[in-house]
Amino acid sequence: MTDLSPGWLLSASSFNWTPEVVLARRSAADIAVGIVDDGVADVLELEAGQVWRSFPEPEDGEVHALRLALEAAGGRVSIVGASIDDFVSPTERRTDTERLAFLVPQLRAAQRVGAWGVRLPFGQTGRPLLQRIQPILEELDLTLYEEIQGQQSLTDPAVDTIRELADDRVRLLVDTSMFMPALPPSYLDRLRQGGVPEWLVGRLAEEWCDPHTHQMVVDHLRSGAVPEAVRTLYMNLLVRFGRAEVAQLRDVLDVVGGFHLKFWDLDDADGRVSGPIRDLGRLLAGTGFAGTLTSEWGGHEWLDDDPTATTRQHLELARRALAEGVAAA
Repeated sequence: MTDLSPGWLLSASSFNWTPEVVLARRSAADIAVGIVDDGVADVLELEAGQVWRSFPEPEDGEVHALRLALEAAGGRVSIVGASIDDFVSPTERRTDTERLAFLVPQLRAAQRVGAWGVRLPFGQTGRPLLQRIQPILEELDLTLYEEIQGQQSLTDPAVDTIRELADDRVRLLVDTSMFMPALPPSYLDRLRQGGVPEWLVGRLAEEWCDPHTHQMVVDHLRSGAVPEAVRTLYMNLLVRFGRAEVAQLRDVLDVVGGFHLKFWDLDDADGRVSGPIRDLGRLLAGTGFAGTLTSEWGGHEWLDDDPTATTRQHLELARRALAEGVAAA
């Protein structure tokens, strides 16, 4: 097995097993423990809303039971995916005090389950609330990661907010869905099967990174011609799939604490899966980066593949690609 650079921790997200969570043949906590038992990964990123039935105020007993079960299997938790429900009703927004009260039980649960970090969506928190969270992070010995992904921008002012706080406990987590040289063939097949016209699917397959392709996607959506059956899936083209270059990370590496190695399927033609990971390894080599690099599978939205086999294969691919990137640096 190829060794990674010191401080690079390859892990898996329990989010990959969402289809099994939905089927509910086992509890989400048992599924998480099973990931470790099956030898897929011994470091897990968990989703609070999946693994704890008492979410958003996880009960001590439920949290402690999961920690003990994971430790017995030889596993541990890296980051807990938390959330803030910004609205009390469709028209009434929570105050920052209410938002903080919603989040704090999740922070305490993350600490109790043995995690060293919690994750929130990029830019959602805002500077005033981040400043109120900082002393709690210090108290609980946690790091808060804001996850940037898809077509979000590394030049967004929210990145400057993290930098200006100058606090190692508030970091950026970068999802490699930002860096997609081509779209997943399985996704294009699903669009085609759902009635998206071949001229547009062909354009997406051949010219995804061309800015004009984005405008064509927007125009087709506005025309009302996207079939209802794939409308939600179609929105990935505007939100979840990015066109940035890994090299653009250079200017923000000082505030990056971790990565999601996002993948959709394992078709690696022309390095569409391994290429961005290899580029990331090359970029991070010698920088002193220390943090998690977590396998996260988004393709279960349209694929019925086995999460365990799929994640295992992706972790093997990711380890090789990272090592190749380091060797090429």
